[in-house]
Amino acid sequence: MARLTEFQGKQLLRGAGVAVPRGELARSAAEAAAAAGRLGACVVVKAQAWTTSRKAQGLVRFADSAVGAGDAAAAILAARADGFAVTEVLVEERVAIATERYAGIILDDRRRRPVLLVSARGGSGIEETAREHPESVAELPLDAVEGLPRHAARELWRRVGVHGEEQRNLAEACVRLAAVARAVEARAAEVNPLVFTGDGRAVALDCRITVDDAAVFRHPELGIDVARELGHPPTLLERIAWEVEKDDYRGTFYFLQMRDAVERGQRVVAFHGAGGGGSMMGMDALARHGFAVANFCDTSGNPPASKVYRAARILLSQPGVDGYFGTGSGVASQEQFHSARGLVKAFLEEPLAVPAVVRLGGNGEEKAIEILTGYTKALGVPVECYGKDTPVDACAARLAALVAAFTPPPPRPPRRGPGPVERPYTFSTPTGEITYDHAVCARCQSKACVAACVPQILALSDGVPVLKVTREDAARGRCTECLACEVDCAALGSEGGHVALEIAGLDEYRRARGLG
Repeated sequence: MARLTEFQGKQLLRGAGVAVPRGELARSAAEAAAAAGRLGACVVVKAQAWTTSRKAQGLVRFADSAVGAGDAAAAILAARADGFAVTEVLVEERVAIATERYAGIILDDRRRRPVLLVSARGGSGIEETAREHPESVAELPLDAVEGLPRHAARELWRRVGVHGEEQRNLAEACVRLAAVARAVEARAAEVNPLVFTGDGRAVALDCRITVDDAAVFRHPELGIDVARELGHPPTLLERIAWEVEKDDYRGTFYFLQMRDAVERGQRVVAFHGAGGGGSMMGMDALARHGFAVANFCDTSGNPPASKVYRAARILLSQPGVDGYFGTGSGVASQEQFHSARGLVKAFLEEPLAVPAVVRLGGNGEEKAIEILTGYTKALGVPVECYGKDTPVDACAARLAALVAAFTPPPPRPPRRGPGPVERPYTFSTPTGEITYDHAVCARCQSKACVAACVPQILALSDGVPVLKVTREDAARGRCTECLACEVDCAALGSEGGHVALEIAGLDEYRRARGLG
C-alpha cells in the first residue's frame, strides 16, 4: 500500500472539512524556527516519518518559542527513524485538548467492505486498547456505495460512552473521513488522536492514510510516485528501482532498502531473493550467520535477464556492503540461466568487488551454475553458485567464510559499453539496444551469440549475426533480452556484442556517493 505523509493526509482532511492544526513543513532548523514565528509561540515539531510511537522515539517535541522550535527540529533532523534519516518535520500550532479519541476507516478483506473503528481512548496502540479495554472500542461495517450515515456514526460513538456536542462533532468528522477514504481508494485512513478541544471542535492531530497500490494511477493529484508499501518515504535508490519496475510487467522486481547507512561493526549484505518464502528463509539464514541485510529484493515470476541485471546493478550501488547473497524458492517455471546471465552482466560491468554466493535452485539450474561461476572467473573475487540441493543455511555459511577471508582487490573502473565500433549493426529491444561490431564478429570462430540466443531470432549472414525477424518485431518483444548475445559472446566468442540497458538516474546516484 502506498502511504501518504501526515502532512499530505491532513491536507486531504482539511479539504473535506475536517479541522486540522495549522502547520508548515520544514527541512532545517532555520525553516522550523521561521514557521513557528508565523504560527505562534507554542508549537509541536514532528518528524515526517512512517513509524509508530514517534513521541517515545523523541521524534515529536514541543516548543514554546521560535528558537525552541528550531532546536527541536535540529534534534529530530539529526535522528533516524527505523534506520533512515529524517529529512522533514511538520511544525504545527499546539491545540488545547479536552479528550483524545481514535477513528479509522479500514478495508476489511475478510468482510469485503470498509469498517469504521472508533475508540474512546486515543493515542498509540489501538490493538492493545481493544484487548485491554474492549468496552472503549466499537466498529461498524460500512456499505461501500452508501458510505457512512451520520446517525450511524453518532450511534457508534454513543456505544463507547461519548455523548452530547462531542458525539455530534466526532461523528461529523468520521463522516468526512469516510468520504476522504472513499475518494482516494484508501485501504486505511486513521486519525489518532482525534481530539475534542476546549472550544468544542473535533480536530485531527495525526493522520495516516494508505492508498491501494492498484489505484494509485487513478490519483495523480496525490503525488505518489512509488506505489509500494515501504514503511518509510521512498529513498532515491527505491525511486530508481521503481522506474525499472513500474512499466515492465515481465516478472517482478521488488526493491526495499532496510537501511540507508551502515553502522560501525556491521557486516552488511546486498540481498537478492526470488520468491517471498525462499527469500525469507535466506534472510533468516544470513541473520544466523551474523549478517545484516541492506535491502529486500525479489525478482520472481520469470523476469527477463535484463530485469535481473538492473536489479543487481541497483543492489551493488548500495554503499558499504560486504557481500552479495542470492537465493529463492526454486520455482520450476523460472529458467534460472536467465537470472545467471543477468547477474554475470552486472558483476562484470561494476565490476563486482565483494564475495558473492548465489543459490539458483530450479529449472535449468545446472546451466545457470555453469554460466555464473564459469563466466566470472576473471573478476578476481569469489563467486560461488549452488542449486536447490544445497541448503540455504549452508550457502549463508559459505558467504560468511568468504567474507571473513576476503581481501578486496585493487579498484577497477566500471565497464559499461563497447569501445569504438567499426561496423555497427544495431536493433532495439523492449527496454534497450543491442549493438554488434560486425568487424569483430567476422573474426569470431564460435558464433556463440547465435547458438545461445534463447528466442532464436538471430541467424548468420556472411559470417556475422543478423536478425531473422524484423527490427519492429524485435523491439515489440521477439527479443526477450536474454542477454546471451553479450554474456556468452564475451565468455565464448570475441566480445563483439553489447546490450545497452539504461537505468535512469543510477549513474548520477552513484557519482553523488563516490561510487564511480
